[in-house]
Amino acid sequence: MIPGHSSFKAEIKKLKFETDAGRRFPGTALIHFLVEEREKPLVELMGYLGEKEIYKAIDRGEELNLDNCFIDKFSLRDYRLTRNMDEKEVVVLNGFTARNSLFGGDASLDFSNAVFEGIEFSLGDAWINRGDVVFEAAHFKTEQVTFHNTRFPEGYFDFKNVIIDVAEVSFKNCRFGNGTKDFQYASFGTGSLSFVNTEFLEGNVNFINTDFGSNDASFKVARFGTGKVDFHFASFKDGNVSFERTEFGQGRVDFRTVEFGTGRINFNRSLFGEGEVVFDECEMDSGKFSFKRAVLGSGTFSFEEVMFENVDVSFERTSFGPEKVSFYKSWFHTLSLSFCHLDGFVDLRVQQSETIDLSNTIIRDIIDLNPHEFSAEVQTLYMAGMRLIGRLYIDWSRNKVKRLISSQLQSSYRIRAEQFRILKENFKNLGLYNSEDYAYVEFKRCESKANLTESVKQKRVNGLYQYPLYWFKLGLFDKAGLYATSPVRVLITMLTCFIIFSLIYLLLLWQTSADIVASVDDHLSMVARSFYHSAITFLTIGYGDHYPFGAVRWVSAIEGFFGLFLMSYFTVAFVRKVLR
Repeated sequence: MIPGHSSFKAEIKKLKFETDAGRRFPGTALIHFLVEEREKPLVELMGYLGEKEIYKAIDRGEELNLDNCFIDKFSLRDYRLTRNMDEKEVVVLNGFTARNSLFGGDASLDFSNAVFEGIEFSLGDAWINRGDVVFEAAHFKTEQVTFHNTRFPEGYFDFKNVIIDVAEVSFKNCRFGNGTKDFQYASFGTGSLSFVNTEFLEGNVNFINTDFGSNDASFKVARFGTGKVDFHFASFKDGNVSFERTEFGQGRVDFRTVEFGTGRINFNRSLFGEGEVVFDECEMDSGKFSFKRAVLGSGTFSFEEVMFENVDVSFERTSFGPEKVSFYKSWFHTLSLSFCHLDGFVDLRVQQSETIDLSNTIIRDIIDLNPHEFSAEVQTLYMAGMRLIGRLYIDWSRNKVKRLISSQLQSSYRIRAEQFRILKENFKNLGLYNSEDYAYVEFKRCESKANLTESVKQKRVNGLYQYPLYWFKLGLFDKAGLYATSPVRVLITMLTCFIIFSLIYLLLLWQTSADIVASVDDHLSMVARSFYHSAITFLTIGYGDHYPFGAVRWVSAIEGFFGLFLMSYFTVAFVRKVLR
C-alpha cells in the first residue's frame, strides 16, 4: 500500500493475479495512487475478487483469504438481502483475512452479526476508503483479531456488542477518521488488547460498559481528538492497563464507575486538554494506580467517592490545572501528591487513607482537609518541603493533626518540626490561634528533640551536657507553661511550686533547727507560718513580719527566683492570649 496518497483510481483487468504467498485471484486491479508533490501517479498491482465471488465463497464455507486484494464492496447486509435472510441472522466467515488490502467502494463495510472462525481475523495494514465500518454484534472465535496499521475512513466505526472469546486483539498503529468510534458493550474476552499508538482523530470515542477482560489492555501513546472520551461503566478486571503518554485531546474524559480490578493502572505522562476529567466512583480491589508526571489542562479534575481502599495511588509531579481538583469522600490505601503544583482549589476531604503525601508540593490556592458531614480516617500526613503560598484548611482536633505528623516513623524530628512550623504559620494566617498554639508547642518539642539527637549523633560526649540541658528545658519551658501558650498551665505550675516549697519549709521546721521567725507579736502555728512565708516569698511581697532563719534562707532564695520567673512567664502567656 502506498502511504500518504490523497486519492486513487482503480482499473480492473481480467487477468489472473498471484500473490507472493501463492494466493490466486481471477482478476487484477491496477491501482493508480495520486501522491502530493508527484506529477505522475504511483501504480500498484493487487488481486481482485468481485462481490458475487466473495458471497459464493461464504456460501461454500471457504476460507476467505483476501490479502493484497482490491475489494470494491463487502456488506453482509447486502449478502443477507440477496439470500433472503433475516437482517440479524448470523453469517459464519471462516478464516477472514484482508491484510494489505484496499476497500475502495463508497458503501459501508458491514460485518454486523458475523461469526468469525478459524485461526485469525485480520485487517492488518488494510486501507478502507470511505463509508461506515460496522462490526455490531459480531462474534470472534479466532485466536487473533488484528487491525494493526489499518486506515479507517471518516464516518461511524461501529464495534458495539462485539464478543471476542480468547483472542489477542490489536488496533496498534491504527488511524481512525473523523467521526464516532463506538465500542459500547463490547467484550474483549481474556486475551490482551492493544491500542498502542492508535490515532482516533475527531469525534466521540465510546467505551461505555465495555468489558476489557482479565488480561492486559494498552492505550500507550494513543491520541484522541476533540470529542468526548467515555469509559463510563467499563470493566478492566484483573489485567494491567496502560494509558502512558496518551493524549486525550480537548473533550471531556469520563472514567466514572470504572472497575479496574487488581492490576497496575498507568496514566504516567498522559496529556489532557481543556475538558473535564472525571474518575468518580471508580473501584479497584488492589494494586497500584499511577498518574505520575501527567499534565492536566484547564478543566476540572474529579476523583470523588473512589473506592481504592487497598490501592496505592500516586500523582507524583503531576501538573494540575487552575480549576478544582477533588478527592472528596474517596478511599485509598495511600495517596501521593508529592512534588505537584496545585494552583487551584483542592478538595482533599477523603473518607479514608493510611497515608496522604503532600511533601514538596507548591500550594497556591486552598487545600481543604476538614470534612464536616463525615469522619475522615487518615493515619499519616506528610508535608515535608511544602511551599504553602495559599491556605490549608485542617482542624487540629477533628483531623487529629498531632497524630498525622507524629506517626511519620521514617521522618526525623527535624522534618517533623518543619511540618509543625508550616501548620503554625497556616493556622496563624487563618486566625485559628488555639490551633496555632498547639502546632507551635509540637514544633518546639520536635525541634528540641532534633537538637538533642543531632548533637549526640555528632559526638557522643555531647550527651553529658545535652541530656541534662534537654530535661531542664523540658520542665521549665514545656511542662511549666507549654512555651507560654497556656496561662492556665502556668497558674497550675505556680500553685504546685507554692505547695511544694510550703511543705519543704514545714519539713525543715519540724526536723531541723531552722525557723521562720516572727518580728511582730504573732502566734501562727508551724503549718501556717510555713505556708504564709512561702506565699510572701513566692509572690516577692516581703512584708518583713516574718523572716527566715537557718536553712530556710537558702530555700527562700530559690523560691523567690521561681516566683519571679513564673509570674513573668504568666504575664507573657496571658498578654499573648489577650493581644490575639
